[in-house]
Amino acid sequence: MVSNIRSLGLQGIGGYVVRVECYLSNGLPAFDVVGLPDAAVKEARDRVRAAIKNAGFSFPVSRLTINLAPADTRKAGTLYDLPILLGILACTGDLPPLPQDAAFFGELSLTGELRPVRGALSMALCAAREGIHTLYVPAANAAEASFAEDVTVYPVETVGALAAHLRGETALRPAEPPHLDAPTWDGLDFLDVKAQENVKRALEVAAAGGHNLLMVGPPGAGKSMLAKRLPGILPDMSREEMNEATQIHSVAGDIDPAAPIVTTRPFRAPHHTVSAAAMSGGGSIPRPGEVSLAHTGVLFLDELPEFSRETLEVLRQPLEDGRVTISRASGSYTYPSGFMLVCAMNPCRCGWFGQPGGRCRCSRSAVQQYQSRISGPLLDRIDMIVEVPALNFDELKARAPSGDSSAAIRARVNAARSLQRTRYGSDSGRNAAMQAKELREFCALSPECETLMRSAFEALGLTARSYDRILRVARTIADLAGGGALRPEHIAEAVQYRTFRLESEA
Repeated sequence: MVSNIRSLGLQGIGGYVVRVECYLSNGLPAFDVVGLPDAAVKEARDRVRAAIKNAGFSFPVSRLTINLAPADTRKAGTLYDLPILLGILACTGDLPPLPQDAAFFGELSLTGELRPVRGALSMALCAAREGIHTLYVPAANAAEASFAEDVTVYPVETVGALAAHLRGETALRPAEPPHLDAPTWDGLDFLDVKAQENVKRALEVAAAGGHNLLMVGPPGAGKSMLAKRLPGILPDMSREEMNEATQIHSVAGDIDPAAPIVTTRPFRAPHHTVSAAAMSGGGSIPRPGEVSLAHTGVLFLDELPEFSRETLEVLRQPLEDGRVTISRASGSYTYPSGFMLVCAMNPCRCGWFGQPGGRCRCSRSAVQQYQSRISGPLLDRIDMIVEVPALNFDELKARAPSGDSSAAIRARVNAARSLQRTRYGSDSGRNAAMQAKELREFCALSPECETLMRSAFEALGLTARSYDRILRVARTIADLAGGGALRPEHIAEAVQYRTFRLESEA
């Protein structure tokens, strides 16, 4: 007898439909799984056998063949435990024929309880696209999976409870989609930062348009302090962005069961010893790296020149394309990586180059060698370079907070990002991602602006990429001012963020 159960699989962060075919035949007892299973899938034989017996059913003394179709796609993980078990019970007559508009996935314990798996939302979204209306998933995955629209998700605690539901004895209750509260920020506030108004403004512009930013300054000037407060001013996430971020973090196994949907923009700050593979993603079965885990959010690299050259260079493709492709013998995997890069660095190894008092003992060549660890092509992909000066005594002793709170800045950032979403007709639209056609349409220069840009281009020796990035930043500055056409003051401020020159560029 043959039974056919629908399940789902993962490839990258996308899902695909898998048919779990079970064939029960005469012959010597055997239990074979085919269809390019990995070790975890093959081990399902022992988990399924124990779960069937401990759930009160009899395991058939026959030859069992399980085929996972499509058979030419490698299957990985423990999510096929549940459909394999159901296929066997359907073959033995312990369960009625299973509905073909339903799909099942989940890992089994030896006692018949269901354990969560990775990528529940990705598979639920795939189910909705493929016309699967009902999903049976481990109870711990139900809230995440129910965030997908047009699919009914049933949380399953045990094999016994699912069998009773499928036989029509005791119905399971569908999971309710998670309630998403309005995002609030009660963490670090920009009011804690004394002075540094120019850097706060630069961070506001960067957050409003999703621009890449480099802060350069001596130790103790507040670079890390400012960066850690950046999450408090990032714009609210759209549903599309929540979907994408949740899928990536779920596939990476980085989801909190108590908060299964990513509702705040990620802020990733890997240590400078991180490897190139950890940054871009990798493994025999590739997992998302830091550039993908920071998708829709911020990737913060503190002490930028201390990162290895190889690690920094893997950032170039994700920064340009908004995605990273990892190729392995088993296939190519593409992960989104639309992040905002924020970096901080000292001007030299000791940190005091250019500061009064003669504290720096680095030679000019040593300073250039230190800064040259950051390649020109990578610097060219950074929209804004801001100097963070050391504070003087009067600024440090001031007790009254200076500047606006994070809440006030975030309100302006949200207003600017709302203009961008309307302009580009996309919930994830941002100025930093403008293409050539959009630059021509939305960044047209008046004669006064053109004269200013020509002077800056010739004086600073800008590249074509730098020219485009100045226009994008100017567009964001205009949006923070309420929108409308670019004006000379918008261009001037955007050019200001390209005037700081590292010694390695001099």
